[in-house]
Amino acid sequence: MARDAAENRELIATWDRLERRARDLVELEQLAEDDADLERQVAEERTALEKQLRAHELDLLFTDPYATHNAVVTISVGQGGIEAQDWVEMLMRMYLKWAERRGFDTEMIDESRGEEAGLKSVTFIVRGPRAYGLLRSEHGVHRLVRISPFDQNHRRHTSFALVEVIPELEATDEDAVEINPQDLRIDTYRSTGAGGQHVNKTDSAVRITHLPTGIVVTCQNERSQMKNRETAMKVLKARLFQRQQQEAAENLDRIRGQVMPAEFGSQIRNYVLQPYTLVKDVRTGLEVGNAQAVLDGEIDPFIEAWLRWRLGQSSEAAAAQARSNTG
Repeated sequence: MARDAAENRELIATWDRLERRARDLVELEQLAEDDADLERQVAEERTALEKQLRAHELDLLFTDPYATHNAVVTISVGQGGIEAQDWVEMLMRMYLKWAERRGFDTEMIDESRGEEAGLKSVTFIVRGPRAYGLLRSEHGVHRLVRISPFDQNHRRHTSFALVEVIPELEATDEDAVEINPQDLRIDTYRSTGAGGQHVNKTDSAVRITHLPTGIVVTCQNERSQMKNRETAMKVLKARLFQRQQQEAAENLDRIRGQVMPAEFGSQIRNYVLQPYTLVKDVRTGLEVGNAQAVLDGEIDPFIEAWLRWRLGQSSEAAAAQARSNTG
Protein backbone atom coordinates (compact mmCIF):
# COMPACT_ATOMS: atom_id res chain seq x y z
CA MET A 1 0.00 0.00 0.00
CA ALA A 2 1.17 3.53 -0.76
CA ARG A 3 0.82 4.68 2.85
CA ASP A 4 2.79 1.70 4.17
CA ALA A 5 5.56 2.28 1.61
CA ALA A 6 5.84 5.96 2.57
CA GLU A 7 5.99 5.12 6.26
CA ASN A 8 8.63 2.45 5.64
CA ARG A 9 10.77 4.90 3.66
CA GLU A 10 10.53 7.44 6.48
CA LEU A 11 11.40 4.75 9.02
CA ILE A 12 14.52 3.73 7.08
CA ALA A 13 15.56 7.38 6.70
CA THR A 14 15.16 7.95 10.44
CA TRP A 15 17.38 4.99 11.36
CA ASP A 16 19.96 6.09 8.77
CA ARG A 17 20.11 9.52 10.44
CA LEU A 18 20.47 7.97 13.89
CA GLU A 19 23.26 5.70 12.64
CA ARG A 20 25.17 8.68 11.20
CA ARG A 21 24.81 10.57 14.48
CA ALA A 22 26.14 7.54 16.39
CA ARG A 23 29.20 7.31 14.13
CA ASP A 24 29.85 11.05 14.50
CA LEU A 25 29.55 10.70 18.27
CA VAL A 26 32.18 7.93 18.36
CA GLU A 27 34.58 10.11 16.38
CA LEU A 28 33.85 13.10 18.61
CA GLU A 29 34.57 11.05 21.73
CA GLN A 30 38.03 10.23 20.40
CA LEU A 31 38.76 13.94 20.00
CA ALA A 32 37.36 14.93 23.38
CA GLU A 33 40.25 13.72 25.53
CA ASP A 34 41.56 16.51 27.80
CA ASP A 35 38.99 18.94 26.41
CA ALA A 36 36.35 19.72 29.06
CA ASP A 37 34.06 21.71 26.75
CA LEU A 38 34.09 19.01 24.09
CA GLU A 39 33.51 16.30 26.69
CA ARG A 40 30.43 18.19 27.87
CA GLN A 41 29.13 18.41 24.29
CA VAL A 42 29.72 14.69 23.84
CA ALA A 43 27.79 13.91 27.04
CA GLU A 44 24.87 16.10 25.95
CA GLU A 45 24.79 14.53 22.48
CA ARG A 46 24.94 11.03 23.97
CA THR A 47 21.98 11.78 26.25
CA ALA A 48 19.95 13.24 23.37
CA LEU A 49 20.80 10.33 21.07
CA GLU A 50 19.88 7.72 23.72
CA LYS A 51 16.55 9.48 24.22
CA GLN A 52 15.78 9.42 20.51
CA LEU A 53 16.89 5.82 20.17
CA ARG A 54 14.50 4.76 22.93
CA ALA A 55 11.65 6.67 21.30
CA HIS A 56 12.29 5.10 17.87
CA GLU A 57 12.87 1.70 19.43
CA LEU A 58 9.10 1.45 19.66
CA ASP A 59 9.01 1.35 15.85
CA LEU A 60 10.42 -2.17 16.05
CA LEU A 61 7.60 -3.33 18.34
CA PHE A 62 4.78 -2.85 15.83
CA THR A 63 4.71 -6.38 14.48
CA ASP A 64 0.96 -6.55 13.81
CA PRO A 65 0.18 -6.39 10.05
CA TYR A 66 -2.57 -3.82 10.74
CA ALA A 67 -0.53 -1.65 13.12
CA THR A 68 -0.50 1.28 10.68
CA HIS A 69 -4.30 1.35 10.36
CA ASN A 70 -6.69 3.64 12.14
CA ALA A 71 -8.55 2.21 15.14
CA VAL A 72 -12.24 1.58 15.75
CA VAL A 73 -12.83 1.71 19.52
CA THR A 74 -15.99 0.44 21.25
CA ILE A 75 -16.51 0.79 25.01
CA SER A 76 -19.37 -1.19 26.57
CA VAL A 77 -20.80 -1.21 30.08
CA GLY A 78 -20.07 -4.17 32.36
CA GLN A 79 -20.98 -4.96 35.95
CA GLY A 80 -21.65 -1.98 38.19
CA GLY A 81 -24.95 -0.38 37.18
CA ILE A 82 -24.93 3.44 36.99
CA GLU A 83 -21.32 3.42 38.20
CA ALA A 84 -20.28 1.30 35.22
CA GLN A 85 -22.10 3.62 32.81
CA ASP A 86 -20.24 6.58 34.25
CA TRP A 87 -17.01 4.55 33.92
CA VAL A 88 -17.67 4.05 30.19
CA GLU A 89 -17.90 7.81 29.75
CA MET A 90 -14.71 8.34 31.79
CA LEU A 91 -12.82 5.88 29.59
CA MET A 92 -14.14 7.55 26.44
CA ARG A 93 -12.84 10.88 27.72
CA MET A 94 -9.46 9.28 28.54
CA TYR A 95 -8.97 7.99 25.00
CA LEU A 96 -10.20 11.19 23.37
CA LYS A 97 -7.76 13.18 25.54
CA TRP A 98 -4.96 10.78 24.57
CA ALA A 99 -5.79 11.20 20.88
CA GLU A 100 -5.87 14.98 21.27
CA ARG A 101 -2.42 14.95 22.92
CA ARG A 102 -1.03 13.08 19.91
CA GLY A 103 -2.74 15.28 17.35
CA PHE A 104 -4.95 12.39 16.16
CA ASP A 105 -8.41 12.94 14.69
CA THR A 106 -11.46 11.27 16.20
CA GLU A 107 -14.91 10.62 14.77
CA MET A 108 -17.86 9.65 16.94
CA ILE A 109 -19.87 6.83 15.35
CA ASP A 110 -22.49 5.91 17.91
CA GLU A 111 -23.34 6.32 21.57
CA SER A 112 -26.06 4.94 23.80
CA ARG A 113 -26.63 7.08 26.88
CA GLY A 114 -27.59 5.69 30.27
CA GLU A 115 -30.96 6.51 31.75
CA GLU A 116 -29.49 8.42 34.73
CA ALA A 117 -25.85 9.05 33.89
CA GLY A 118 -22.95 8.01 31.69
CA LEU A 119 -23.02 5.78 28.62
CA LYS A 120 -24.10 2.20 28.02
CA SER A 121 -21.83 2.02 24.98
CA VAL A 122 -19.91 4.25 22.61
CA THR A 123 -18.05 3.68 19.33
CA PHE A 124 -15.56 6.08 17.75
CA ILE A 125 -12.72 6.01 15.24
CA VAL A 126 -9.22 7.26 16.05
CA ARG A 127 -7.23 8.32 12.99
CA GLY A 128 -3.51 8.90 13.16
CA PRO A 129 -0.13 7.21 12.58
CA ARG A 130 -0.30 3.66 13.99
CA ALA A 131 -3.50 4.38 15.88
CA TYR A 132 -4.47 0.69 15.91
CA GLY A 133 -0.94 -0.47 16.66
CA LEU A 134 -0.98 1.69 19.77
CA LEU A 135 -4.56 1.29 20.96
CA ARG A 136 -4.78 -2.49 20.55
CA SER A 137 -3.00 -2.61 23.91
CA GLU A 138 -6.20 -1.23 25.47
CA HIS A 139 -8.39 -4.13 24.37
CA GLY A 140 -9.90 -5.85 27.38
CA VAL A 141 -11.77 -5.25 30.63
CA HIS A 142 -10.99 -2.14 32.67
CA ARG A 143 -11.89 -2.04 36.40
CA LEU A 144 -12.57 1.09 38.46
CA VAL A 145 -12.63 1.33 42.28
CA ARG A 146 -13.79 4.57 43.89
CA ILE A 147 -16.22 6.21 46.32
CA SER A 148 -19.39 6.41 44.28
CA PRO A 149 -20.74 9.92 43.59
CA PHE A 150 -24.13 8.26 43.10
CA ASP A 151 -24.20 6.64 46.56
CA GLN A 152 -25.60 8.82 49.35
CA ASN A 153 -23.78 6.65 51.90
CA HIS A 154 -20.43 7.32 50.17
CA ARG A 155 -19.51 3.66 49.92
CA ARG A 156 -16.73 2.32 47.76
CA HIS A 157 -17.92 0.76 44.49
CA THR A 158 -16.29 -1.41 41.82
CA SER A 159 -17.36 -1.16 38.20
CA PHE A 160 -16.25 -2.66 34.89
CA ALA A 161 -16.20 -1.72 31.22
CA LEU A 162 -15.09 -3.62 28.11
CA VAL A 163 -12.87 -1.86 25.58
CA GLU A 164 -12.75 -3.43 22.12
CA VAL A 165 -10.29 -2.21 19.48
CA ILE A 166 -10.26 -3.31 15.83
CA PRO A 167 -8.43 -1.88 12.80
CA GLU A 168 -10.32 0.34 10.37
CA LEU A 169 -10.09 -1.33 6.98
CA GLU A 170 -8.60 0.23 3.90
CA ALA A 171 -10.28 -0.12 0.51
CA THR A 172 -8.34 -3.24 -0.52
CA ASP A 173 -9.23 -4.98 2.75
CA GLU A 174 -12.90 -4.01 2.42
CA ASP A 175 -13.02 -5.53 -1.06
CA ALA A 176 -12.00 -8.86 0.47
CA VAL A 177 -15.13 -8.88 2.65
CA GLU A 178 -18.14 -10.11 0.73
CA ILE A 179 -21.55 -9.53 2.30
CA ASN A 180 -24.76 -11.01 0.95
CA PRO A 181 -27.45 -8.29 1.15
CA GLN A 182 -29.93 -10.98 2.18
CA ASP A 183 -27.85 -11.55 5.32
CA LEU A 184 -28.50 -8.02 6.53
CA ARG A 185 -31.35 -6.51 8.52
CA ILE A 186 -31.25 -2.71 8.33
CA ASP A 187 -33.33 -0.64 10.75
CA THR A 188 -33.64 3.14 10.95
CA TYR A 189 -34.66 5.13 13.99
CA ARG A 190 -34.42 8.58 15.51
CA SER A 191 -31.04 9.53 16.88
CA THR A 192 -30.79 9.83 20.65
CA GLY A 193 -27.40 11.53 20.74
CA ALA A 194 -26.28 15.11 20.36
CA GLY A 195 -27.07 16.94 17.16
CA GLY A 196 -29.83 19.44 17.77
CA GLN A 197 -33.50 19.37 16.93
CA HIS A 198 -33.10 18.07 13.38
CA VAL A 199 -31.32 14.88 14.35
CA ASN A 200 -34.09 13.99 16.83
CA LYS A 201 -36.94 14.59 14.37
CA THR A 202 -35.75 12.37 11.52
CA ASP A 203 -35.04 8.64 11.26
CA SER A 204 -31.39 9.27 10.39
CA ALA A 205 -29.80 6.69 12.72
CA VAL A 206 -29.05 3.27 11.23
CA ARG A 207 -28.74 -0.15 12.83
CA ILE A 208 -27.34 -3.01 10.70
CA THR A 209 -27.56 -6.60 11.91
CA HIS A 210 -25.51 -9.30 10.20
CA LEU A 211 -27.84 -12.26 10.66
CA PRO A 212 -25.35 -15.16 10.23
CA THR A 213 -22.98 -13.85 12.91
CA GLY A 214 -25.30 -11.72 15.04
CA ILE A 215 -22.96 -8.72 14.76
CA VAL A 216 -24.84 -5.45 15.25
CA VAL A 217 -23.48 -2.04 14.22
CA THR A 218 -25.22 1.28 14.78
CA CYS A 219 -24.35 4.78 13.57
CA GLN A 220 -26.06 8.08 14.33
CA ASN A 221 -23.34 10.70 14.08
CA GLU A 222 -24.54 12.20 10.78
CA ARG A 223 -27.83 13.87 9.89
CA SER A 224 -27.87 11.95 6.63
CA GLN A 225 -29.25 8.43 6.83
CA MET A 226 -27.17 7.48 3.76
CA LYS A 227 -23.91 8.63 5.39
CA ASN A 228 -24.76 6.79 8.60
CA ARG A 229 -25.46 3.66 6.58
CA GLU A 230 -22.12 3.94 4.75
CA THR A 231 -20.25 4.36 8.04
CA ALA A 232 -22.11 1.47 9.69
CA MET A 233 -21.27 -0.79 6.74
CA LYS A 234 -17.62 0.21 7.00
CA VAL A 235 -17.51 -0.77 10.68
CA LEU A 236 -19.42 -4.00 9.97
CA LYS A 237 -16.90 -4.99 7.30
CA ALA A 238 -14.06 -4.28 9.74
CA ARG A 239 -15.62 -6.58 12.33
CA LEU A 240 -16.33 -9.31 9.80
CA PHE A 241 -12.79 -9.02 8.44
CA GLN A 242 -11.45 -9.35 11.95
CA ARG A 243 -13.58 -12.44 12.46
CA GLN A 244 -12.24 -13.98 9.23
CA GLN A 245 -8.67 -13.34 10.33
CA GLN A 246 -9.30 -15.01 13.65
CA GLU A 247 -10.85 -18.08 12.06
CA ALA A 248 -8.13 -18.37 9.42
CA ALA A 249 -5.39 -18.21 12.05
CA GLU A 250 -7.29 -20.44 14.52
CA ASN A 251 -6.03 -18.02 17.14
CA LEU A 252 -8.49 -15.64 18.79
CA ASP A 253 -5.68 -13.47 20.06
CA ARG A 254 -4.13 -12.64 16.69
CA ILE A 255 -6.11 -9.52 15.85
CA ARG A 256 -8.46 -8.72 18.69
CA GLY A 257 -7.30 -10.53 21.76
CA GLN A 258 -9.39 -12.67 24.04
CA VAL A 259 -12.98 -11.55 24.59
CA MET A 260 -13.74 -11.71 28.27
CA PRO A 261 -16.85 -10.82 30.30
CA ALA A 262 -16.66 -7.35 31.85
CA GLU A 263 -16.66 -8.59 35.43
CA PHE A 264 -14.36 -9.24 38.38
CA GLY A 265 -11.32 -11.40 37.68
CA SER A 266 -11.14 -10.69 33.94
CA GLN A 267 -9.70 -7.17 33.95
CA ILE A 268 -6.48 -6.16 32.21
CA ARG A 269 -6.09 -2.97 34.22
CA ASN A 270 -7.22 -1.66 37.60
CA TYR A 271 -7.89 2.01 38.33
CA VAL A 272 -8.12 2.73 42.07
CA LEU A 273 -9.19 6.24 43.16
CA GLN A 274 -10.00 5.50 46.83
CA PRO A 275 -8.68 4.92 49.46
CA TYR A 276 -5.45 5.55 47.51
CA THR A 277 -4.72 6.34 43.85
CA LEU A 278 -3.08 3.76 41.64
CA VAL A 279 -3.42 2.45 38.12
CA LYS A 280 -1.94 -1.01 37.57
CA ASP A 281 -1.80 -3.09 34.41
CA VAL A 282 -2.36 -6.73 35.28
CA ARG A 283 -0.46 -8.04 32.24
CA THR A 284 2.74 -6.02 32.45
CA GLY A 285 2.75 -5.16 36.15
CA LEU A 286 3.28 -1.45 35.39
CA GLU A 287 1.96 0.85 38.15
CA VAL A 288 1.31 4.61 38.01
CA GLY A 289 0.40 6.49 41.16
CA ASN A 290 -1.09 9.56 39.47
CA ALA A 291 -4.42 8.06 38.47
CA GLN A 292 -5.90 11.41 37.48
CA ALA A 293 -3.12 11.99 34.95
CA VAL A 294 -3.88 8.59 33.40
CA LEU A 295 -7.59 9.42 33.20
CA ASP A 296 -6.59 12.70 31.53
CA GLY A 297 -5.04 10.72 28.69
CA GLU A 298 -1.48 9.96 29.83
CA ILE A 299 -1.58 6.27 28.90
CA ASP A 300 1.59 6.08 26.77
CA PRO A 301 3.60 4.32 29.53
CA PHE A 302 1.01 1.52 29.58
CA ILE A 303 1.02 1.28 25.78
CA GLU A 304 4.81 1.07 25.60
CA ALA A 305 4.98 -1.48 28.43
CA TRP A 306 2.38 -3.65 26.67
CA LEU A 307 4.20 -3.50 23.34
CA ARG A 308 7.42 -4.67 24.99
CA TRP A 309 5.57 -7.32 27.00
CA ARG A 310 3.79 -8.54 23.87
CA LEU A 311 7.08 -8.83 21.98
CA GLY A 312 8.49 -10.86 24.86
CA GLN A 313 5.45 -13.14 24.83
CA SER A 314 5.86 -13.72 21.09
CA SER A 315 9.58 -14.48 21.50
CA GLU A 316 8.89 -16.99 24.28
CA ALA A 317 6.19 -18.68 22.20
CA ALA A 318 8.54 -18.92 19.19
CA ALA A 319 11.30 -20.37 21.38
CA ALA A 320 8.90 -22.92 22.87
CA GLN A 321 7.73 -23.93 19.39
CA ALA A 322 11.35 -24.32 18.24
CA ARG A 323 12.15 -26.55 21.23
CA SER A 324 9.05 -28.61 20.50
CA ASN A 325 10.05 -29.07 16.85
CA THR A 326 13.55 -30.21 17.77
CA GLY A 327 12.42 -32.37 20.67
